[in-house]
Amino acid sequence: MTKEERKELEPQGFASKDYTDPPPAALIETSEFKLWSFYRALIAEFTATLLFLYITIATVIGHSRNSTNCGSVGVLGIAWSFGGMIFVLVYCTAGISGGHINPAVTFGLFLARKVSLPRAIFYMIAQCLGAICGAGLVKAFQKSFYDIYGGGANYVHHGYTKGVGLAAEIIGTFVLVYTVFSATDPKRSARDSHVPVLAPLPIGFAVFMVHLATIPITGTGINPARSFGAAVIYGHKQSWNDHWIFWVGPFIGAALASAYHQYILRAAAIKALGSFRSNANV
Repeated sequence: MTKEERKELEPQGFASKDYTDPPPAALIETSEFKLWSFYRALIAEFTATLLFLYITIATVIGHSRNSTNCGSVGVLGIAWSFGGMIFVLVYCTAGISGGHINPAVTFGLFLARKVSLPRAIFYMIAQCLGAICGAGLVKAFQKSFYDIYGGGANYVHHGYTKGVGLAAEIIGTFVLVYTVFSATDPKRSARDSHVPVLAPLPIGFAVFMVHLATIPITGTGINPARSFGAAVIYGHKQSWNDHWIFWVGPFIGAALASAYHQYILRAAAIKALGSFRSNANV
């Protein structure tokens, strides 16, 4: 198709942008350690995860405290708290660190070669430290209620098996990470440049929807840092019995979402095979 034909097919008033895939990130990129932007990104991830845990766990504690009267925000309010905070924090930090705020998101982006291994590891450390501090602030401000109402810790709820809890975490994280890949896909940005949709909006909405589905099952993890921070500060045995589910499930879900987006929707494997055959025929 010629440029003139493509131009005729474009919607009136809209023009598509040129698109090229960004190069994959190096597996090991030690030069990052010399850049202030790297440490600024770590600070942004730490602060964002701290704020995320503080607001969301405080909402959970408030709901548990007022669940017997009309003052409770209910499950819908808790879901809005998590989804809304992700929307706000991703919007604020996307230009600095990418707005991961979740080790599972970082892991999925690492598998897709969007970030280097050192950056992924340091992001996860910053996120977990921020989560511990955020949960710690909630406990410091309302210690008695924090201990009474479970500290917002994740566990498989009564009536559900560990297998069901694991499956819920895998599927929930798949939805989240798949949305992250789709919302930040440069090809989509180029093709739909006339559609003014902020990437944080669908990501936050995905978190909201997943919480509605999985709060009754596991309290909704889909973020290992969120589960880890709450478990560390709460410190009770209950918060550690099922803790492995909130790492294994999200990491499996993130890996599946990364593979699905990169190798099926974006057909990376087929493109690589085609490139290999073309080079072989030269």
